Amino acid sequence: MFIQVIHGMCTDEAALRRRMATWREEIAPGADGWLGATYGLTDDGRFVGVVRFESRDAAMRNSARSEQSAWWEATRACFDGDPDFHDCDDPIVMLDGGSDDAGFVQVIEGRLDDPQHFREWMSQSVDVLHEARPDLIGATVAIDDDGWFAETVAFRSEAAARAGEARAMPAQVQEEWEREMAQAHDVTYLDLHHPWFVSAGTRG
Repeated sequence: MFIQVIHGMCTDEAALRRRMATWREEIAPGADGWLGATYGLTDDGRFVGVVRFESRDAAMRNSARSEQSAWWEATRACFDGDPDFHDCDDPIVMLDGGSDDAGFVQVIEGRLDDPQHFREWMSQSVDVLHEARPDLIGATVAIDDDGWFAETVAFRSEAAARAGEARAMPAQVQEEWEREMAQAHDVTYLDLHHPWFVSAGTRG
């Protein structure tokens, strides 16, 4: 799998949602290898899009399509300035990666000193983390070539997520989590209170 994470300050949420619906209806049918996406805005208007493709090649082929270019040129007007993009190969998928039924999504971002070690730890800790946080539906962890990462975590509801945060994790799990997060810098938590989702093979 390949994930592209998109950020930008949105100036017109309603217009952006219409543009995303247009993409789903008109552009997605020709986007070979596109799997789906999670979208949302923070309370201060920051848009986050986490778009999944089968491979980097599939994503690049879609970007090269004239229909995609035309759609994007029209969509840029919904943002204050140019959004930024992070291209991430071989993301880590926890459980099913998430759910289109999620009511709350949190995106944790930062930069890692040792991306490979973090990747190995996350890959080995999926079952343990889920046992410690049953409120977690699933997640993806995307890391780009420069060590920037985005962990996109799906929950049934924000209330369930906050209750899970308040519960103490087993000591070993807590220690390992704190050790791994100690190598992360410039960490931000982006809360998407009203996320929306699209997946290949569905309408939405």
